[in-house]
Amino acid sequence: MRARHPFRAAAAAVCAVLGLGLIGGAATGSWLISDSSADPAAHSPYTVGRSAWHSVPVDTLFPRTLKGDGAGPGGADRVWTRVAVAPDGGCTGALDPLLLKTLRPVGCARLLRATYTDATSSSVTTVGLVFTEADTGAMRALSTRFSTEHLDGRADLMPRTYAVKSSDAAGFGDRQRASWTVHVLTEVPVVVFAVSGFADGREITDPQPAEKAMAANATTAAAQAGLGHEAKGVADRVERGLRRTVADLTEKPE
Repeated sequence: MRARHPFRAAAAAVCAVLGLGLIGGAATGSWLISDSSADPAAHSPYTVGRSAWHSVPVDTLFPRTLKGDGAGPGGADRVWTRVAVAPDGGCTGALDPLLLKTLRPVGCARLLRATYTDATSSSVTTVGLVFTEADTGAMRALSTRFSTEHLDGRADLMPRTYAVKSSDAAGFGDRQRASWTVHVLTEVPVVVFAVSGFADGREITDPQPAEKAMAANATTAAAQAGLGHEAKGVADRVERGLRRTVADLTEKPE
């Protein structure tokens, strides 16, 4: 048998290595192209927003302190301190049955809640984020329904509170609910709500939605105590934080 020339053997080895490299490079390129980072839907506000309940730190969703510059009656400044965050879970039991039924068309993937107290410890507010299973069309339809049917002003659709033992919110239950707000977002699949009451646990017989309680001529206990401003102020700041976070996560790199 004729012996193989050393130069030919070396050349064959080099070709084999190059061939494997080209094959590997092609496979890697194919993997990169199919990676979710190349898929616009993977970084859409709805995809990112729907997963925010477990991918975003709780201190980002519910900051330990919320600053409400000009959020109080007459444009007074407010500061709210977080008392506690509820364990994440479903909506059943955490929302009144009728509100749960109203949100059923968009589904409830997860519910996050936190309770805050104001600087004087005279009021408490529970704020919640309902992460839905819906697409843009369903969220817009629900938002339209809330607007046209004025569902955000119905007391039988008032959100429930999250009471916290050994805190200013220890006695914050259903009968202590004084004012509330519910906002269906359409940019992300989330429903934001907040409900406020007195920290002393007093029962409220005439709860009033935040928008009405914030009116200049409102005379209910909730209005006189600025509890409409508390609910709206806390909800707005948590909502803004969520929008900002989702926008940052969906922003395309330069």
